[in-house]
Amino acid sequence: MILSCVSIVGESDWTPSRGEIYAVYVALILIHGVSAVVTGRIMPKIQTACIYINIGLVIATVIALPVGKVARGGTLNSGKYVFGHVENLTGWPTGWGFMLSWLAPIWSIGSFDSCVHMSEEALHAAKAVPMGIMFSAGSALVFGFLVLSVMAATMNPDVSQTLGTSFGQPMAQLVATSRQAWAFSRDGAFPFSNFFRHISKRIQYQPIRMICGLIVVCLILGLLCLINNAATNALFSLFVASNYLSWGMPIFCRVFWGGNRFQPGEFYTGRFSKPIAWIAVVYLLFGVVLSMFPTAGPNPSPPDMNYTVVINAFVWIGCMVYYFLFARHWFTGPRMTVDESSSIVSESTPVTSVLGISRSPKEE
Repeated sequence: MILSCVSIVGESDWTPSRGEIYAVYVALILIHGVSAVVTGRIMPKIQTACIYINIGLVIATVIALPVGKVARGGTLNSGKYVFGHVENLTGWPTGWGFMLSWLAPIWSIGSFDSCVHMSEEALHAAKAVPMGIMFSAGSALVFGFLVLSVMAATMNPDVSQTLGTSFGQPMAQLVATSRQAWAFSRDGAFPFSNFFRHISKRIQYQPIRMICGLIVVCLILGLLCLINNAATNALFSLFVASNYLSWGMPIFCRVFWGGNRFQPGEFYTGRFSKPIAWIAVVYLLFGVVLSMFPTAGPNPSPPDMNYTVVINAFVWIGCMVYYFLFARHWFTGPRMTVDESSSIVSESTPVTSVLGISRSPKEE
């Protein structure tokens, strides 16, 4: 998105090279890494500010696009075009082309996973995290539908011209990922767990080793963007397929093998629980399969091939091999870092809770 801004305000024929894309990617990774280390205490305020900024940008976009087009003497596309026009520019049949259009909401719906990764730093997480997931997905539904409708009403009806624009979009999300990886190392499910589970007492009680390790891993994986677009897309698609599999497996196990062993938590949907779970499993399986398809059409050439299945197979098989050879001998599941009684604090007692470590002002 940063490079696309340069393309828009700069020379029209300029497109970023793979090296320039990687350079921006590296800069973003390092900025996110530094932010994860030094802004841990104010991260909730930063996240809250980002929420309001995003809502403001959505409202501004919804107002500015139609006003700007009409002010320039243009006309808005009809409602029939916005909600009824179908244009298939792929080699797939129109029906499956419609299915592939779900790849966009699949990415946006994945945003709620940040709530899960940060759950160990949330008060009343058993209720707050499910509510955060619902509000995240719900807001994506409402605001996404609103923005896409306005974009369809103001866009050039010649879709091929829009698709002909090439922008690079390197992405990173180190804060949430560091918490997830740290939780794995705390539970002993991560290679070199004893090293990476360390919490720095000198730097705001942050998992510095894990953050630095993730920076190195991200910089290495980002080198794929220097190869070609197929390698880059396969790396980013790893997010969809692997995350959807990891979310779907515990839900499937709960409804298939859970039986009477399942104990409802504070947030429970009652008799709708199992139907919702089965719908979730079917949808997540659909998302995994969908992310494996080449979007251009059947019989793709090597540059157009979707290599997501290759990278995901490497990750999934590697994890299974690691488990059966090593982890199954000592892995016992999630570990508690504090007991339940110590995590329950009255509202009148100020407490800073980071990664499950609760500290009073005297301890600070």
